[in-house]
Amino acid sequence: MKIDTHQHYWRYKPAEFPWISDAMPELQKDCFPVDCETAMRAAGVEGVVAVQARTLVEETDFLLKVADRHPEVLGVVGWTDLAAPDLEAQLERWTAHPAMRGIRHILQDEADVSAWLHNPLNSAGLRAVQAAGLIYEVLVFDHQLPGVASFCAQHDGHWLVLDHLGKPSIRDWLTNPEVPSRWLSSIRSLATLPHVVCKLSGLVTETAWQSGTSISPADSKIMWTCFDQALDAFGPHRLMFGSDWPVCQLAASYDVVHGLVHKWAKSRLTMTEQEAFWSGNAIRCYGLSVHSEA
Repeated sequence: MKIDTHQHYWRYKPAEFPWISDAMPELQKDCFPVDCETAMRAAGVEGVVAVQARTLVEETDFLLKVADRHPEVLGVVGWTDLAAPDLEAQLERWTAHPAMRGIRHILQDEADVSAWLHNPLNSAGLRAVQAAGLIYEVLVFDHQLPGVASFCAQHDGHWLVLDHLGKPSIRDWLTNPEVPSRWLSSIRSLATLPHVVCKLSGLVTETAWQSGTSISPADSKIMWTCFDQALDAFGPHRLMFGSDWPVCQLAASYDVVHGLVHKWAKSRLTMTEQEAFWSGNAIRCYGLSVHSEA
């Protein structure tokens, strides 16, 4: 079985998606599970975790409604303000839904990531999220990673998920030696924390992508290097597959993204490890209920 732990859905309204620029026409439209269904089935992917894309409380309810209509959506990672005074009431309401699995904030876009990480209200909120049995997903660029490990170490009440391998800058990998060394140091530091898992996702849009072009062999090689180093750091039982659809389409189609990871996993992992990577780890970490019709 294969589970895609990172897909986004939305009804496109420009004001609600400030990160979608005019250079991203592929994303300036409604995106729902039906739009990815054919490619997903061709890849053998049977289940999905839907992840927030808007910094709005309404996002969580929207994604839970998507899960109600689409049984392949096994879990939802929503959004909330961790410092909100009614946070615990929100969490109590959301966790009553069987698909509710976690919370994410687009930390990479914070003007001062360090200030956010050191805000005691955010720390208290994250403790409440973990006490509710929910995952928290960490989304940062590689240059923001050094400050994240100590924050993650303080919050070990439940699983933390590092999105997109910490977004190493593939576009600068060969020209700036600081990028691979800084990223690898941070990844190894995070991997020492047994409650942190990592998604092999989102790397195609960290290349110097141009719409309509294919991923170069050089970029594919760098991505495999990142996968290898993540495997060495986290081991096969703390890695998960995610496509980052539809965002991945800026640089590569779903079949290309899946194929890149599929070839890597087949060449690097035993059959038992592949089963863990493709579904077992996601089922364990997210607490997913998997049905044969999913």
